[in-house]
Amino acid sequence: MRVLLGVLYILPAVFSTGHAILRRRDPHSAAWWVVVVWALPIAGPVLYYFFGINRIERKASRLKKRRITSKSAAKIQLDDEKFAASLPEGFEHLLSLSHLVERVVKNPLTFGNKVDFFDHRDKAYPAMVQAINEAKNSVCLSTYIFNHDSSGRMFIDALSRAALRKVQVRVLIDDVGSGFFWSSVYKDLKKNGARVAYFMPTLLPWRMAYFNLRNHRKILTIDGKIAFTGSMNITSDPIQDIHFRLEGPVVARVQETFRLDWAFTTGEFIDGENWFPKLSESGDAEARAVSSGPDEDLDHCRWILLSAITNARKSIKIMTPYFLPDTTLINALNLAAMSGVRVDIIMPEKNDLMLVRWATQSMLWQVLERGCRVWSTPAPFDHSKLLIIDEAWVLFGSSNWDRRSLRLNFELDVECYDLPLARNLSALVDRKISQAREITKSKVDSRPMPVRLRDGAARLFSPLL
Repeated sequence: MRVLLGVLYILPAVFSTGHAILRRRDPHSAAWWVVVVWALPIAGPVLYYFFGINRIERKASRLKKRRITSKSAAKIQLDDEKFAASLPEGFEHLLSLSHLVERVVKNPLTFGNKVDFFDHRDKAYPAMVQAINEAKNSVCLSTYIFNHDSSGRMFIDALSRAALRKVQVRVLIDDVGSGFFWSSVYKDLKKNGARVAYFMPTLLPWRMAYFNLRNHRKILTIDGKIAFTGSMNITSDPIQDIHFRLEGPVVARVQETFRLDWAFTTGEFIDGENWFPKLSESGDAEARAVSSGPDEDLDHCRWILLSAITNARKSIKIMTPYFLPDTTLINALNLAAMSGVRVDIIMPEKNDLMLVRWATQSMLWQVLERGCRVWSTPAPFDHSKLLIIDEAWVLFGSSNWDRRSLRLNFELDVECYDLPLARNLSALVDRKISQAREITKSKVDSRPMPVRLRDGAARLFSPLL
């Protein structure tokens, strides 16, 4: 019996250790999993099987072979000469940032876009519902949280009306974010003719491998011509947030992201004029949609964050509900601050994840000691996600500054070169700073020892938070 138990413990541990060493990209993550595998007999290898192995990349590789690029998306590339001419004097360094991002994501910058933002869901939700009500051909919605509350019912009714008038409706809901199959949103939408799917359901034990790999994107497209994206989920919970409305060629890239997610989940490829119409210029903004995730888009957002930080000349403004960057990002922020760039990091005083809040408190000294400034905003919980460089370049979308967003989740962000938009958003951030409390290194260092130990212990789990 002892020999059998030893075999049951050692063989899975050896296999898991070998797999982690050979396949995990991050050495810290690999080392962490090796410790877990050997420290927890039987349970460690089981945990690694369910949470440590990325099966998504292989499926994504197979899917890519079937990828269809829309005709409208193929004609929207912006040449360097036109882009350079559009940059205001003093912002020529953004051209190199654009080059670097394009090499990372292999997705061209597009010209002729219109970008508007909503700083509260009381403004965003009515605009989104109105767009659904005016849809003639297609509606695509992807969201992480879709609650069956007053806000959720508003969207359910609009989507149902669209389906009943023969608009093609596709709704993709993350299974974990929206409460697994227990949510009644699926049933209410489906009975009215909308096509609905849950992204990688996890109730069955053999599907638990996908518990960590969630679709965190927020996408709404109307007739392939208008897109809404940003950080807003569909919920009536008391949350401050920001969302964006897009028109122009960049919408085709947002739609392409939804199409791949939908095909990944259901096997159905949407295509044709109802989904990908010919798009014309709608404004003066240069924009690029950036998808990232634990598949072939791994590390896209992280590379862009690093590129933007290193290209900053005057200011960096970060708004995020969850701030747990890795050492490389921390060093980049510190180098920017020490070189004279003003770095402001704005986060909520209390977020909805207690362990994340504790872990964040434990690492703030690393950016504070080099000159970065950190601000905490009062309630309600602010879920906004923004990065503004030199009040000229903006990155907005669903990504947080933590390992889960940058390596484990499927995310969508948009980089935008639009001086009026950047300055308006920068002014919004400044207003939030004026109402915030500054977190100084002395305040962080003055925490009682039990609190510091608690926060430090929480930070040990940051790879999983």
